[in-house]
Amino acid sequence: MAEQDKKQENQLNIELDEKIAEGTYANLAIINHSVSEFVVDFVNVMPGTPKAKVKSRIIVTPQHAKRLMKALAENVSRFEKAHGEIKDYEQPPIPMNFGPTGQA
Repeated sequence: MAEQDKKQENQLNIELDEKIAEGTYANLAIINHSVSEFVVDFVNVMPGTPKAKVKSRIIVTPQHAKRLMKALAENVSRFEKAHGEIKDYEQPPIPMNFGPTGQA
């Protein structure tokens, strides 16, 4: 098998439909885990509003959670090299009973 054929055989075709491509804004991530999975709930909290809904829930294996953590760290580092340090402004604390739990 030629080298080019091997490369094409190992390619993954990922499709992105229009609705998903629009994205969903979130300014809070709540992370829970069990022995077999990590659950990340993305929430949009609006100032002065006592209630917020989970906009998206992503469930991954511990291995994928670690890969995601490394990929995010690498991308934040690249971003800061290109655009300067990202300032981490103080956020008001979120009550511990806020949001759903990630029991599996």
